[in-house]
This record gives sequence, structure tokens and C-alpha cells, in this order.
Amino acid sequence: MALPQLIPYHSSSSFTHQPSVNPHAANPYPSFKPFLKPSSLSQSRRFHRLNSLRCSASSFPDNHHTEPPKSDDVVELPIFPLPLVLFPGAILPLQIFEFRYRIMMHTLLHTDLRFGVIYSDSVTGTADVGCVGEIVKHERLVDDRFFLICKGQERFRITNVVRTKPYLVAEVNWLEDRPSGSEDLDGLANEVEGYMKDVIRLSNRLNGKQEKETLDLRRNLFPTPFSFFVGSTFEGAPREQQALLELEDTATRLKREKETLRNTLNYLSAASAVKDVFPSS
Repeated sequence: MALPQLIPYHSSSSFTHQPSVNPHAANPYPSFKPFLKPSSLSQSRRFHRLNSLRCSASSFPDNHHTEPPKSDDVVELPIFPLPLVLFPGAILPLQIFEFRYRIMMHTLLHTDLRFGVIYSDSVTGTADVGCVGEIVKHERLVDDRFFLICKGQERFRITNVVRTKPYLVAEVNWLEDRPSGSEDLDGLANEVEGYMKDVIRLSNRLNGKQEKETLDLRRNLFPTPFSFFVGSTFEGAPREQQALLELEDTATRLKREKETLRNTLNYLSAASAVKDVFPSS
């Protein structure tokens, strides 16, 4: 089961994307194809995004922090611009067939298996905040294409472009969420989970699907990895996902997700009421 079309949260301080990286390519993001079929969470507890990204709560770390690099570390990272947003803990299947990115894969498979995934589209350009993808499984085909399974790790911000050919390489700083002070993060996470369950239930009803017992969506995740999991389920709203990825405060991220889910729930409630009055519509 995927979440329905979301009604993104908007406020006076809402995210405004300012592209700061130009890979100097005619195509703003490389060619890629999904190779795993999307599935329904109601059957397999998996979400899918853009028919190429699948993630589940079990993909996300149980601990709030898993010894991430220090935020003031500067490292060079090969960058893979894509029309999607990767979150820490999410699973990303990719098929690599463009020549320059096959070169990248040959290098990565002999080094540390990590590259930066960054959102790019023809309207907003290329973002400067992304997420490290670590290759956890790969298959090289006879025609030199690659099938990859990657897992999202640390977030980063691009600080300097080192080179653009044959593929983009940049210096990056690591991003971590700031302490949320006196905010009740567990309470916020539980509220978000409640809204997600309501959206799932009402969406299934509108689509004529059999109502089943609501899933345990949080699966004992701490608030920060849970907030990333929630963001990864916002299918079809990559700019909203990018805004969530860039936030450096767990409470703010959860509140924004709660508002998006609440707006979506209000829309679905209205649609359900219309359907009850006009069953054939």
C-alpha cells in the first residue's frame, strides 16, 4: 500500500529550493531504470516511490544515531543526481547503464561502495543536500550494466564541486539533526503514526480495498529515523521530500509531516463523504 496523493504542508517559512550545483550536463540527471516491481504495503509492508524506490520500517536503524561522521568533516564524494530523494535507512534499487556512471560503479566497487544521491529535476535544478547511498548488493551483467541495491546512510551538504567529468565529484559536509530541546519527540512520532494509519485506512476504503488490521508502522524506531521513514513514503512529492531531508531538526520534520498527513486526511475525508452520498461517483 502506498500513500495516496499527498497535500503538502505550506507555511510562510516553507522550503524554497535554491539550486547551487550544476553538473554541466545536457541531461540534468543520469539515465536509470528500476528493476524491482513496486509492491503494496498492505501485502508486504513496503512502500514504493517513483516505481524505483522501495523501503520498509525494517530497513531503518533501531538506534537514533549509529555513529555518523562528525558534521565538520569534509570529504570528497562521487555524486549521482536522480529525480528522487533518498532518505537515511531507505532501500534504493537502481539499474546503471549510462557510460559515465558505469565508470563510477567500477571505481566504487574497488573502494568504499558509497556515493551521494542528490535530487535533481528540470525545474528546480540540482539540490545541494543529499544522502549517501551505500551499495549493499550488486550484479554486473555481460553488457557492463549494473543492478544495485543501495541503502541510505548519512545526509550531506555539497560545499564545493571538485569536478564534473566523467561524473560529478564534490566536497561535502555531513548533516545531523540538532537537539530538539524540550520537545516531546516520542509524542510527535506517535501522532504522525496515527495520522498515517488514518490515511491508509481511508485510502483503502476509497479504493475499495479490504480493510485489514492497521500495521505497526513505527516498529520501535526512534523519532529521528522514524521521521526519515515517514518522509520516504511521501510518494509523488519529491520537492516536499527534499524539504524534509534538508531540515536539521527532528521535531520540525515531524510537525511538517503531521501537517501534510492531516491535510491529506481532510481531503480523503471529504472525498469519502462525497462517495457515501453519491456511491456511483
